[in-house]
Amino acid sequence: MAAVTKRRVALVGTGFRGAGTWGKELLATCGEWVELVGLSDSNPMRLERARAAIGVHVPAFADCSAMLTETRPDTLIVCTPDDTHARMIVTALEAGVDVLTEKPMTTTAEMCRTILAAERRTGRRVDVGFNYRFSPTARAIKEVLLSGIIGEIVSVDFHWYLDVQHGADYFRRWHAFIAHSGSLFVHKATHHFDLLNWYLGADPEEVFARGALRRYGRAGPFRGPRCKLCPHADECDFFFDLARHPWLETLYEDPSREDGYVRDACVFREEIDIFDTMTAAILYQNGVQVSYSLNTFLPIEGYHLAFNGKKGRVQIRQYERQAWETPAEDEILVLRNFGPAERIRVPHQPGGHFGGDPALQRMLFVPDMADPLGQRAGARAGAVSVLCGVAAVDSVRSGAPVKVMPLLGGEA
Repeated sequence: MAAVTKRRVALVGTGFRGAGTWGKELLATCGEWVELVGLSDSNPMRLERARAAIGVHVPAFADCSAMLTETRPDTLIVCTPDDTHARMIVTALEAGVDVLTEKPMTTTAEMCRTILAAERRTGRRVDVGFNYRFSPTARAIKEVLLSGIIGEIVSVDFHWYLDVQHGADYFRRWHAFIAHSGSLFVHKATHHFDLLNWYLGADPEEVFARGALRRYGRAGPFRGPRCKLCPHADECDFFFDLARHPWLETLYEDPSREDGYVRDACVFREEIDIFDTMTAAILYQNGVQVSYSLNTFLPIEGYHLAFNGKKGRVQIRQYERQAWETPAEDEILVLRNFGPAERIRVPHQPGGHFGGDPALQRMLFVPDMADPLGQRAGARAGAVSVLCGVAAVDSVRSGAPVKVMPLLGGEA
């Protein structure tokens, strides 16, 4: 049997997601087909610690361009802050390198257009890491919708719940600023909008949204320099002890001396400008109406999703963390207008996002993987999901509905 030619992969951004999912975990899942040839990060201490944690003896670079020149990878994996993605992606494409980028692909309409133009100009490929498409439950929902059992879909109810652990964490980090994350309408909801686009097989037409900062930021009762130094630690419900999270402490605490970025910033910083409470009404080009919401400070984690068709309804309440014990499976209800109901139970799988992370990794790096459901997402899918969020932010600011696809300009 001929030896497998491994795909040469370089990684820029060695934080939690980069060093973990696209470092250690990628090699554990796809080491037979992937060779990691270089690592890059602007923080030299984090870079060295990530390299040791991943367990590879590969060159490390402060500059991504230098890494691309010297290591000549086939694929660059981008895990830097969201507002830097476009620069990294375009640099790689112009160097003749394919790209896998963490979501969101980028944060603005202009950057979306720039990436799509560069992909077309260079002939290289951009993939976006939409791991939620690859969870067993998402696959099962897609198959049910394709079966036509509920007929033509006319509306969708989609409500995502972040608890006071996960939700608050966005307000401790760089994500808390629109300039870096585009807001959670972009950074987090890009997952949700992409799922809608994929499930419905259609582009969004128009978004009307509302957003507010009700719990974090300037809405907080007090604030401090960071949790580690805060005089209110004993009375703050959101106190975060980094020392209780060894992996995060390794990647961020000592390395913060290099660049000043701390992992336990105060969730009540007055300069925070993203929303923590969001709703949107989305109209699709095929006429489907969507009611969407995202809340970031609840006692529960997960989502409620329902598709309303002319012949019935498909619904799910997906549980992550709850105040009560839940089974290690999801239950999809298929309800016919005239006929029996059906329960589809989907067991959770090993790996991040209930098995979505390793399934995405295999799709991207195992040769000749079939993709019958179109789960693999390219640059256009990445752009359209971002532009849903961009349109939502524009709508909040203007108080008016915003058309989505014209934001792509000539790249539509």
